[in-house]
Amino acid sequence: MPIDIDALLQDAPDNFVIQNALEKCVDVVSHHQKIMCSVSGGADSDVMLDMLLRCGARGKTDFVFFNTGLEYHATLEHLDDLEKKYNIKILREKPQKSIPQSVKEFGVPFWSKFVSEYINRFQSHTFQWDDLPYKELVEKYPKCKSAINWWCNRMGGDQVFGKTTQYVIERAPYLKEFMIANHPTFKVSSKCCQYAKKEASKQFEKAGGYDLKCMGVRKAEGGARATAFKNCFSEGHHIDNFRPIWWFRDSDRAEYCAHYGVVHSRCYTEYGLVRTGCVGCPFGKRFEDELSVIKAHEPKLYAAALAVFGPAYDYTRRYLEYREKKKQEAKSKPA
Repeated sequence: MPIDIDALLQDAPDNFVIQNALEKCVDVVSHHQKIMCSVSGGADSDVMLDMLLRCGARGKTDFVFFNTGLEYHATLEHLDDLEKKYNIKILREKPQKSIPQSVKEFGVPFWSKFVSEYINRFQSHTFQWDDLPYKELVEKYPKCKSAINWWCNRMGGDQVFGKTTQYVIERAPYLKEFMIANHPTFKVSSKCCQYAKKEASKQFEKAGGYDLKCMGVRKAEGGARATAFKNCFSEGHHIDNFRPIWWFRDSDRAEYCAHYGVVHSRCYTEYGLVRTGCVGCPFGKRFEDELSVIKAHEPKLYAAALAVFGPAYDYTRRYLEYREKKKQEAKSKPA
């Protein structure tokens, strides 16, 4: 049954961003026959799910949750609540390799996706964390040029980027100096993201024969996922990709939820988290806040996070202490 756009917009908040998103959603959904919607149990995912159902996706959409093997109990509980509230079925899919499996096999994520990938490349080439000029390093490690560019703050040829890009090690102050003095003694890798989520999604997408994939990604959230896209919709050879709430700011999301009565999981309403990515992920320096939340509300999950990511937590703490010491030393030097 076609959606009455005029009635939909009349009932919507008096907010251009929200109304424009609803109108776009109706148009995209109406032009696709078999839709895959990736549900994470997070706040953005909640809004996307609600919007899709309001815009005509019911009956031709498969809602799917990819269990990474390290999930909040509150998230799993929330999936059940969503099924009851919207009268839908959310498929639960297991990954090709869970996060604990991937970490054990490939290594632990440290600081950021890019940092982890370059360290992993170095480790696979038995890099000695040499503080040598670029040309000498390329001669010594000829199959590791891209990582050496990162290590030497270069991105091809003689072009040098500063701290404004994630592709140079200077983006993380004093990290190079820290690693020269404190070589990582554990395997580092970002492949847990690839195998626990991306590969599982690709396999499910391919097997289902979908013509549209929906994701709860917003430009305002930043990070690697957000920077990978330019707008809310992109055509593909076999499947189109749609990000229904791409243009939502935090205030737009809050207004949408208040207007339509969208309720988030206890991770937000009780635990106080502002986002729910991979549980206890060591990327960045804010993992300590999440660990304190996990310890207080889900102690068994806290123990699991320590067992999986422990080496990265310890290494990050040491790096942050080192960085702070170097910053203080720089301040105390005479001008």
